[in-house]
Amino acid sequence: MIKKHEIYKKDKWNMMTVEVQGRYIVLREISDQWGEETHTFMSRPALMQWATTRFPKEEYEDNMEEWRSIMAAFKGV
Repeated sequence: MIKKHEIYKKDKWNMMTVEVQGRYIVLREISDQWGEETHTFMSRPALMQWATTRFPKEEYEDNMEEWRSIMAAFKGV
């Protein structure tokens, strides 16, 4: 059984989803700049480590609420 989580979605070109496929966690990131990227993680801690690198808190100083909601979505996976 695959569980799908939507991390964020601004429009059909800027979104991120996470699927839990057994012991694998597959993240798909679609952006208008880079197209689609797929990352596969073996554990939730590895996913969270990637998320904190991909979404550094410093870049969201003007919008901490958006950062908190993105991190909460990752923790909910």
